[in-house]
Amino acid sequence: MFTGLIEEKGTIISVEDLGDSLRLTIRGPLVTSDAHHGDSIAVSGVCLTVMAQDAGTFAAEVVKESLDKTSLGDLRVGDEVNLERATQAGARLGGHIVQGHVDGTGRVIDRTPSEHWEVVRIGLPPELARYLVAKGSVTVDGTSLTVVEVVDRQESDTSEPWFSISLIPTTLAETTLGSKAPGDRVNLEVDILAKYVERLLGAQAEGKTA
Repeated sequence: MFTGLIEEKGTIISVEDLGDSLRLTIRGPLVTSDAHHGDSIAVSGVCLTVMAQDAGTFAAEVVKESLDKTSLGDLRVGDEVNLERATQAGARLGGHIVQGHVDGTGRVIDRTPSEHWEVVRIGLPPELARYLVAKGSVTVDGTSLTVVEVVDRQESDTSEPWFSISLIPTTLAETTLGSKAPGDRVNLEVDILAKYVERLLGAQAEGKTA
């Protein structure tokens, strides 16, 4: 489990095509400082398993399911990624409950800068829109953020539903969200609590208990 509080920006130093998967080698001195084989590290919101580590780098494989559901297949040598180690029991939950199980990708629509923050609009798949609410939580490229506004497709000025987030200077500087341009893909994970509520209410409406 993660919290969505990014610890550092890592750099892709190699991408190896394995046919039905990729092997990424990532430089991340902080997250590898206590990493061991088999540990989990979230890479731009995707929970990956450390296969090897050495001198501030670690290697992880990205399987087909992750390639299909996330933007990790777009990565090239030199690209930056958001990194977070799995949270420890008893640690403060500064963000929200993040599994590292990406639900799909969205695309940056536009950015509106302000003096002290920047508003970013992100288009998302219609099937994910129902899980977002204003002032609720969403994970974008592994970063725990608060939703400002949600607009359904019927009311959207684009061809898709979208939501907006406000990025403070710290987030702009310390995560990759500061450099995402309109059209760029981002990984989205909706709040797991919303999924449980939907499941329970659906079962209740059908008169089921399991």
